[in-house]
Amino acid sequence: MTETNARRRAALWVGAVFLLGAALGGVFGFLFARHSVSAASAPLTEPQRRAHRVEQLTKELGLTSAQSAQLDATLTHIHSDYKSVHQQSEAQLDAARQRGRDQIRSILTDEQKPKFEEFLKKMDEERKKNAAAAQK
Repeated sequence: MTETNARRRAALWVGAVFLLGAALGGVFGFLFARHSVSAASAPLTEPQRRAHRVEQLTKELGLTSAQSAQLDATLTHIHSDYKSVHQQSEAQLDAARQRGRDQIRSILTDEQKPKFEEFLKKMDEERKKNAAAAQK
């Protein structure tokens, strides 16, 4: 085998490995992007989640249309109960949070208090943002 043939063969191998790497990179990139987009899709609203659950149980259990309607009403009632409990616990958490903040304020100096209030403002904004995202 001559040196020219060996160089050609080496160049072909390098080219083939490069093309194979590019093709595999493209495939994996496509699959990753597709998975990321589907995972980042908007969360369902409560009525959409409930309708999905009713549809799922109707199919799996073979419910009649009357049973499906009763299930939907039951799930609506359960959600209302959950929401009520959540609101009560939120009120209790807010009261405990306020007591804790008052205790912290009592140990701070006059110079530290404005910094603490700014810190609390950021924390409250973050909590509101997270709560709004969770309700969507």
